[in-house]
Parts: sequence; structure tokens; C-alpha cells
Amino acid sequence: MKVEVIHAGLECGAISQKYPNMDIISIGPNIKEVHTPNEYLDISSTEKIYNYLKKLINNLLKY
Repeated sequence: MKVEVIHAGLECGAISQKYPNMDIISIGPNIKEVHTPNEYLDISSTEKIYNYLKKLINNLLKY
């Protein structure tokens, strides 16, 4: 999995203002040409995120 920093995560910014000591991450699928008529979602990256989140939730439920 590739980690990259991008300009996004408006919600993370709002939450971090209220809880400045909280570590926050934002993950999601690849979306291109956002907020335009040509916006599209990369289905394969959506599947990767979905599978990752399923594993993460299952692991958290073990604790």
C-alpha cells in the first residue's frame, strides 16, 4: 500500500481543532477530478480500502 500526503480531509481538520492531542488519519479510495462533472471513483482502490477496513474492524473486535 502506498502512503501519500494530499490536500484533503476537511473533517479531520475540524475534529483536530476540537481534539488537538488526538492522532488522526484519513483513508479512502482514489477519486479523480473531484467536484467536477468528470468526477470518477477508482473501483479497484475502493475494493482495497473496503477489504482493509474489514480486516481492521475484525482485528479491533478481537480486543
